[in-house]
Amino acid sequence: MVPIGTAGIVGYAVATPCHQECRPMSLPLSGPSRPPASGGKATSLVILLHGLGADGQDLIDLAQHLGPLLPDTAFVAPNAPEPCDMGPYGYQWFSLQDRTPSVMAAGVDKTAPVLAHFIEGELAKRGLDAGRMALVGFSQGTMMSLHVGPRLSPGPAAIVGFSGALLGADRLPAEARSTPPVLLIHGDADGVVPFQAMAAAVAGLAAAGIAADSLRRPGLGHGIDEPALESAAEFLVKHLGTTPSQG
Repeated sequence: MVPIGTAGIVGYAVATPCHQECRPMSLPLSGPSRPPASGGKATSLVILLHGLGADGQDLIDLAQHLGPLLPDTAFVAPNAPEPCDMGPYGYQWFSLQDRTPSVMAAGVDKTAPVLAHFIEGELAKRGLDAGRMALVGFSQGTMMSLHVGPRLSPGPAAIVGFSGALLGADRLPAEARSTPPVLLIHGDADGVVPFQAMAAAVAGLAAAGIAADSLRRPGLGHGIDEPALESAAEFLVKHLGTTPSQG
């Protein structure tokens, strides 16, 4: 088992220190991207949202595993908008210095419009609507995905969340504008985001009419293992793999 903080995604780290090119960033969001494996025009888009203290490089290599299964899909992994305030490396979507639920909910509220604007721009570049886009988050990136995704209209084709949580669940039924299918995956040995957060998220999403599948990964800490990635890939293929007819 790889230690928490460097839990491997099929051979590479989930939450490594920020890469050398990282600098405190300004808006708009930017980060690494990968074109469709087919070499053709993208008919769908996966947006990968990293966790606290990481950067877009941390997740973009998921494209090499998912790309062959989604050959007409483009991938992009933006750096979060703020330098991490809990260490010398990487970025954060919002501060987690204070983990009081109301404070965290206010943090995700503040950053949500920034992410929504980025999503809009990335879809426009490719001539796609949100129904041909999936959000895939890890840890804090899952928190962002579960907050922003259901508030989009049209909503995303799918949301996959690894090792995360749903913030502000009490407000979601009134604020949701779509009901995208969701897959949540969480290790039951997670020492960073408690495993129980997955069940709470499933319940909170259900209250807003959003069906969420969940997968428990026995013995897994705060990371993504190969079975988790395989399950995520199957879910994304199911919801993104069919190109809409052009007629």
